[in-house]
Amino acid sequence: MRGRRAQPVGSAGWRRLRAGYPCGAMTNIRVADRYALDREIGRGGSGAVWLARDEVLGRVVAMKRVGLPPGASAFEMARAEREARLAARVNHPNVISVFDFVNEGDHHWLVTEYVDGTTLATMIRERGRLSAEEAAPLLLQVAEALAEAHRTGVVHRDVKPSNILIARDGTVKLSDFGIARAESDASLTQTGLVTGSPAYLAPEVATGASATAASDVWSFGTTIYHALSGRPPYEVTGEGSAVLATLYKIAHEDPPRLRNAGWLGPLLEAAMDRDPLRRPTMDDVVSYLRARPPAPPVIGTQVLPAAEPAEPEPDRTDHTLVGTAAAPVGGVAAPAGPSNRSVGFRTALAGLAVLAVLAVVGVILVIGADDEDPTDAASPDGGAGSPSSATTQTEDSASPTRPTEAELEEFASSYVTTAASDPDAGFALLTPAYQARSTEYADFWGPVSNPEVLDVSADADAMTVTYTYQYDFPGSGNRTEQVTLFLVQEGDELLIDDAVSQVVQGG
Repeated sequence: MRGRRAQPVGSAGWRRLRAGYPCGAMTNIRVADRYALDREIGRGGSGAVWLARDEVLGRVVAMKRVGLPPGASAFEMARAEREARLAARVNHPNVISVFDFVNEGDHHWLVTEYVDGTTLATMIRERGRLSAEEAAPLLLQVAEALAEAHRTGVVHRDVKPSNILIARDGTVKLSDFGIARAESDASLTQTGLVTGSPAYLAPEVATGASATAASDVWSFGTTIYHALSGRPPYEVTGEGSAVLATLYKIAHEDPPRLRNAGWLGPLLEAAMDRDPLRRPTMDDVVSYLRARPPAPPVIGTQVLPAAEPAEPEPDRTDHTLVGTAAAPVGGVAAPAGPSNRSVGFRTALAGLAVLAVLAVVGVILVIGADDEDPTDAASPDGGAGSPSSATTQTEDSASPTRPTEAELEEFASSYVTTAASDPDAGFALLTPAYQARSTEYADFWGPVSNPEVLDVSADADAMTVTYTYQYDFPGSGNRTEQVTLFLVQEGDELLIDDAVSQVVQGG
């Protein structure tokens, strides 16, 4: 008896595919006259993932259907093709293998190996935070995958728990090279472009600089944080201005620290160093994880404090961001070649051997600054013990009146008009520090014409103002962009200390 021939995509079968199928239901849809689709098994930032069978080679595969939203088809298509090329360049047992890239009419599919298991994000959400000993074997495999990618000149740019697949046998696979790029490839980049997931972005990327291998190291550090704490280091609870506020925090504030990171603490702090030149390389990370120090012995009847219950991660949509940072903002990019950024970290590696010997001979007692309550070390509110507490009242009496929300909104509207008509005058409204970062300010504002502020709202307490405006830009036509300005008060004047923005519509 002859079997029923699968329907090709593009007929009524495609309409059924788009509607979705319940888990376990086999479809009769075939892609490229080769891949028989089974069921949807996941959904990422750029499309749905389906379980399928390669009828030519007789193997189970995963197929990601690349979504092409209106106005972004060329970008998404180039992104998917680049993912296939770059992921195929990284030949490593801990990297998802790419088998094929299929164009079927208006539909595009990336064919990869199928991993029967879960993601690190799901594991943490279901089981709670991991101990250093539980996390280390998983992190080591991710580190080895990234080290190999960096050796081949590929930067992943979106390292996070949801892109780390864990098979049932414990094998880890790094997936979704969808926004990865070669370090020498300048395609699909533009000044101020920000790509990645906000909670895991490196500070230099959050301000619009190009991602480098050092940026992947930061994202790896945020993944360590997530694994050990049960939550990402930065919470993104909304879209628009909430995402922009997160980017500002990443770019300008010291990263959060964990007190209970165990022997992974030094690695976590080194990886999440704000200066990309001081971060270790992924090869250094691999060496550290392989040479992990033993746990100190338990003394007599000493009772260790119970672990805090894990804080479950909210099951929310991943805010993968493809937008623009402040236009323009300069950034610091790590050099492609060897540097001295990891000398101190390598010195720490040498100390692991000493720790191992001490652990056998006796007890290691480590007292560090991380055990100190930061509120005791310094009094940010100028209370007792603060040298500024005696002068607080005098300084407050001489402080200028804080601007109202209406005044902040008026400042933003006036700034747009000023910057477009006279870039030098607009540049003068930036703080010296922001001026130093805005090396291409005139190149952006000079060609801008016909600016119109569509909406503006301010937060007087936070000294921020967010506005949406449209303007004409040569070669790109009309753009609509949302911008958040972070303001400071110098005497009776307002100055812009930083800004983040994202294109809402247009080039």
